Amino acid sequence: MAAARVLLSGRPESVSFAQSVCGLLGAGPGLGPWPTYCGLKRGQLVLSDRPFPGASARLPLQRPPFCPFPALDQQPRAPGAELPTNRGVDLAVAVVLQSSDQTVLLTRRTRTLNVSPNLWVPPGGHVEPDEELLDGGLRELWEESGLQLPQGQFFWVPLGLWESAYPPRLSWGLPKYHHIILYLLVISQESQQQLQARIQPNPREVSALMWLGRDVAAAVAATEDGTETPRHLPQDLPPSVLQELSFCSAVELEENGGARPLVLPTSTLLRTTPATADSKERVSTGTKFALRLWLQHLGR
Repeated sequence: MAAARVLLSGRPESVSFAQSVCGLLGAGPGLGPWPTYCGLKRGQLVLSDRPFPGASARLPLQRPPFCPFPALDQQPRAPGAELPTNRGVDLAVAVVLQSSDQTVLLTRRTRTLNVSPNLWVPPGGHVEPDEELLDGGLRELWEESGLQLPQGQFFWVPLGLWESAYPPRLSWGLPKYHHIILYLLVISQESQQQLQARIQPNPREVSALMWLGRDVAAAVAATEDGTETPRHLPQDLPPSVLQELSFCSAVELEENGGARPLVLPTSTLLRTTPATADSKERVSTGTKFALRLWLQHLGR
């Protein structure tokens, strides 16, 4: 059994793979988020629905409405269909990098990745054992985008927690991965142009990148997956994301190692998670949650 990465306060053992973390913390039938007390420890995350010694933050925790873990005990499994038994819930961290002109960086995962291919997400990944959570986020930012932020030229705050499964729906198959993702807002003193000039994306993980302004980010965040209630979308959104627009800018990597402006239909960013498995380009559900939290932070 791998070392415990996500624990509940007062329980020495890690949460088992098939258990819903939100459910264990008292999440009801609603969509959330649920306020959760967190101990942000080196290489670990300790959670509780009430204050506990060592809690350093109180963050919103959410899962998608179609999260497979609450339903696993209610549906029969096909013969031979097994869930992983050699690990608990993994811990990941993602960096919502904000430029001084209030845009945030998203990267598009390559089509060849085994998990969540072709999705737009903030830079992020697994936290290493004994790694500080901020250090893990900054390492992933550097590994994926080539960006190293000079000390003293940024500050950060934890935004929220997301319970993630892959595949994301039971209709896609039994989950093979189960994570709690900690979203960190890292606010740079550098402008989008200054940061962009230093970006060197890793082509094995990143096929494109884009800087979102608050108008497009608000529209993307409003297209919430798994709900029946339509959201009001702004009528003045551009039909596509162009590099020269002030709404946001996007570039796509070329096979020769260069980059070219990416003309991305805005409708692509507004797609929701389909009922059946596919790898269509879209923004991940957890990223929409993170964008909502970012916009709330700007509003404060």
